[in-house]
Amino acid sequence: MSSFIRKKKTKSGAIAIQIIYKRGRIVTGLKHIGTAHNDAELEMLLALAHEKMHEGQISLDFEEALKGGNADLRLERSYSALLWDTLSSVYDKLDFGCLGDLVFKQLVLARIIEPTSKLDTIRVLEDLGLDAPSNSGIHRCLRNTISEGYREHLSEACFRYVKPAALKLVLYDVTTLYFEIQKEDEYRKAGLSKERRLEPQITVGLLVDRTGFPLEIQSFEGNCAEVKTLLPVLAGFRERHGLKDITVTADAAMLSAGNIAELEQLGYHYVIGSRLAKTPYEIEEYLCAEGAILEDGQIFESSMTITVEGKRTKRRVVYQYRAKRAALDLSNIEKTVAKAQKIVDKKADIKRNRFLKVKDDKREINIALVEEARRKAGIKGYVTNLRIPAQEVIDAYHQLFQVEKSFRMSKSDLKARPVFHHKRDSIDAHLTVVFAGLALVRYIEAITGLSIKKFINILTPIRTGVVSVNGVSLPIKPHIPDDVTLLFKRLKV
Repeated sequence: MSSFIRKKKTKSGAIAIQIIYKRGRIVTGLKHIGTAHNDAELEMLLALAHEKMHEGQISLDFEEALKGGNADLRLERSYSALLWDTLSSVYDKLDFGCLGDLVFKQLVLARIIEPTSKLDTIRVLEDLGLDAPSNSGIHRCLRNTISEGYREHLSEACFRYVKPAALKLVLYDVTTLYFEIQKEDEYRKAGLSKERRLEPQITVGLLVDRTGFPLEIQSFEGNCAEVKTLLPVLAGFRERHGLKDITVTADAAMLSAGNIAELEQLGYHYVIGSRLAKTPYEIEEYLCAEGAILEDGQIFESSMTITVEGKRTKRRVVYQYRAKRAALDLSNIEKTVAKAQKIVDKKADIKRNRFLKVKDDKREINIALVEEARRKAGIKGYVTNLRIPAQEVIDAYHQLFQVEKSFRMSKSDLKARPVFHHKRDSIDAHLTVVFAGLALVRYIEAITGLSIKKFINILTPIRTGVVSVNGVSLPIKPHIPDDVTLLFKRLKV
């Protein structure tokens, strides 16, 4: 049986590298190595194909040399080919190879393996025995990321992956990323920090599907109010994809009459958390009945008045009481009251406290406000224009934990912050690398059920070797444990 490497041009203009196995004139097998979009990837894939084609082929001379003890056997190098090939295959599966930038791919995969600074990527890849980009190549890649619109291409690829026909619910949330600087500029500004930091920051809006897979990311000035970030992201998303019948879910920070009116004009359905200034009338009326108490999971329906296209109209509000939420709310209320009491007793300095009233030298607790807070403990509201069962509205809102999880993964697993870049283009390029990394991480965790940290720890020690036998270099395949083989079957790589 013979084998050879075939280069085949695809419809997109890329070159697919394959190993063809033949017995005589009959093709008995085909192994797809990868698809190259530029010369650098072509060279890398051809080298990989040569290695795979000769895997396990040890010459008879080598066997004889080993028997006689005369072999000059040396380990030339070892490298984490399995880890790299696995991550690379996921990168290609998501069609991120459409960028045709090997350095960008190296930056993304290295950030997943060990999140660090861009320039330290060189050290990460070299430690794994892999090819690494140069300093100038990294800087050139970051410039190209902005000038060539990489983020838009990646967003399109993510959109294609989630299958638009199934995209009925999108989730939106906002976070902040701080900078290790003291002086702010027109972009990095002091604002309300999610991490309670005092340094200048930027605001980042992330749109994901119901599983937390990223679709869009956009950055704003650090002092930009959360409520003002929702519409630019959703308007851009709709303009690019022209989707209809999409529901967006966002928390109460995004709720405003203006946002609701704009969402309806854009054609979105929505489920947005509602802040409660006071106990809803329907619940107050229910509680007025003798012996009435709220039961866990109990739902009430109401409406709120907003202005849409100059006309005042009503929109549906769903309320639900949860005992677990009530217990947490009441605990926080009592803690706040206790702090207020210390200020009233002059055992603590005056600080901002929602239940404290200060007039001239008189300090007192606002008893009416405390009682109102206790009455609405455990109640959560959801504003929507959907005509579906109330529980489905609530369930849609609760999917927001997925976007919150994506933010946590970006900050912990991918070390999105602190950010050390100082130019806006460089910061946006950094966010684009993190965005691509988040997509890979979300895909891997969804398929394997493993955290990305555990996944990397399993694959990193499995290294391919290259030995020299009497001056001839031969690749040595690593032993792959059964559990890792099962992982590959799940990933289909």
